[in-house]
Amino acid sequence: MKARLKSIVLSAIGVLATFTAVTYTSCNNDPCKAIVCAYGGTCNEGECICPSGFEGTHCEIVTKDKFVGVWTVFEDGTITQPAQYEINILSGEGNTDVKISNFYNSFPPGQYVNGRVVGDSIYIFSPTNSTSGFKVSGYGLLEWEEFYPEHGKLTMYYTITNAEGKTNDFGVNGGVASEWNR
Repeated sequence: MKARLKSIVLSAIGVLATFTAVTYTSCNNDPCKAIVCAYGGTCNEGECICPSGFEGTHCEIVTKDKFVGVWTVFEDGTITQPAQYEINILSGEGNTDVKISNFYNSFPPGQYVNGRVVGDSIYIFSPTNSTSGFKVSGYGLLEWEEFYPEHGKLTMYYTITNAEGKTNDFGVNGGVASEWNR
């Protein structure tokens, strides 16, 4: 009888301990408990706060990777005729930097226009150590194809000034914005 009573008491204590543990863990609602944020992101109220250059539910997307690749350019500036050519956006240093080869269909191999990606925008500026004499500045806005994420359109608004001081405008103060597709 004593062993049976001991068994019942131990069972009751076990059930009570299990009930207490379940109740405690269900009351301890930490919304970040099961969330892991990539690339140094931090969880706040159950959502990841991503550092600059990263996005996604868990900061798993490198933002500039959306821009990297070969793009077909269609443009018609204020001092040039309509043109179609290809450029290549390459990953640059840091989390947000890119470099663009064959920009304006005029930059020689190995000479790039620098860019910085912020969300779905890209900001461009003159190349470093340029021997071409071009001064470039502007920005672009990215639109993705919903069902074909490898494709998209980048609408670029920029000006490019040559060594003689003539400015070709692509949608900044005149002209038509440059359209880049892939």
